Amino acid sequence: YKNLIGKGLRCLLDVPHTSGQEVDRNAHHGLGRLCSQSSQPLGEKTPPLQLSSVGQTPRHFPAWNIQTKRSFHTSPSLQAAPVPLFWIIVKPAQKLLAIILGRSIRKWWKALPPNKRELFKESARKNKWKILLGVSSLGVVFVMFYFTHLEETPITGRARLLVFGKEHFRELSQMEYDMWMEQFENQMLPETDARYQVVERVVGHLSESNKDIPQVAALKWVIHVVDEPGVNAFVLPNGQVFVFTGLLDAVSDIHQLSFILGHEIAHAVLEHAVKKASLVHFLDFLSLIFLTMIWAICPRDSLAVVGQWIQSKLQEFMFDRPYSRTLEAEADKVGLQFAAKACVDVRASSVFWQQMELAETIQGQPKLPEWLSTHPSHENRAEHLDRLIPEALKIRESCNCPSLSGPDPRLIFRLNMQLLLESSKGREAPNSTKQDPSKPKLDFPHT
Repeated sequence: YKNLIGKGLRCLLDVPHTSGQEVDRNAHHGLGRLCSQSSQPLGEKTPPLQLSSVGQTPRHFPAWNIQTKRSFHTSPSLQAAPVPLFWIIVKPAQKLLAIILGRSIRKWWKALPPNKRELFKESARKNKWKILLGVSSLGVVFVMFYFTHLEETPITGRARLLVFGKEHFRELSQMEYDMWMEQFENQMLPETDARYQVVERVVGHLSESNKDIPQVAALKWVIHVVDEPGVNAFVLPNGQVFVFTGLLDAVSDIHQLSFILGHEIAHAVLEHAVKKASLVHFLDFLSLIFLTMIWAICPRDSLAVVGQWIQSKLQEFMFDRPYSRTLEAEADKVGLQFAAKACVDVRASSVFWQQMELAETIQGQPKLPEWLSTHPSHENRAEHLDRLIPEALKIRESCNCPSLSGPDPRLIFRLNMQLLLESSKGREAPNSTKQDPSKPKLDFPHT
């Protein structure tokens, strides 16, 4: 039963990876209203935090030493509820019925004598306007359903489709929480662990600094740090925060960690799980009509299977994946605002994604086109954040945060990249005839 639920939920919300459109550039609230009265500088609210163990030299670019994946999953692939769960379970049955219906129509048509086929064709030509009116009426019903189920997204004010009730997702998020806890029960770090305390302080500071937002204040944020090498973090709709130790190894400082956790909190506050499940359910219902038509029109079952595969891929690449990228871009924008109100150095946000891009390049991982992904590429994500940083700095200034001291972390990263390239060229030159160019051996200079 648990396996069925887990696979079903992932089937509902796990959409493959691909250029999320840029979300609204204007925040719903003014800069003054963005700031919580209790917002304090990060340095005042939390004492200096070290991610490295005592006695160890901090690593400046630890992402080079870890195994990363093309899609940095910063959100769980499943979040649904009892009513959505019912539709997940019956979805295979719906598709099977659509296939049986379409196949039956095809067989019935083939079994008709030629004279009766001509009679049906003639009748269809005579009543083409009635048929067109019926099809148009069906389309109007779908359009009306779509627009009558639109609501305003918190903070950004964007219109969103909501098919399922939020209370259903709250119920099932508890079921999902139990599943994660059972899976990681032997990997949870104790509250006395320094890494747990770092995450707890960062989440506490973010929530305190943004408590003027009702959706943030309404949730009780509970921390769980999992001893797992994957670069991952996610927040369930009920406020349960899961952070993998692989992410703590990947970030260079507390500011990058604050932005990533702000991004995750934004997913929960903006209720992206409900939005994603609603769109997928709406599109799946529409696809049943096309599925029936494919199996009715195609002369052979083999062609119908190919047509069904093409139809599913078109839906995936034209709707599911672009929408997932849009939600990621929206969470980046709102998460950056959360971090700015917490007096974080928001300039470090784009550096994190540049480090992830560099790590993949050094590890020789294949670079896939963005349209194949549910997440924006690391490079485009960093560029998107760079465009948002000036607005975030204004928010930070309006919240009476202390001035940022020291050089821009983006500049430091670029300078280190220059040193890295110069060092690698100098070492490659003497041994250019012996070294395999597909596997460069690079020594990274300390910063």
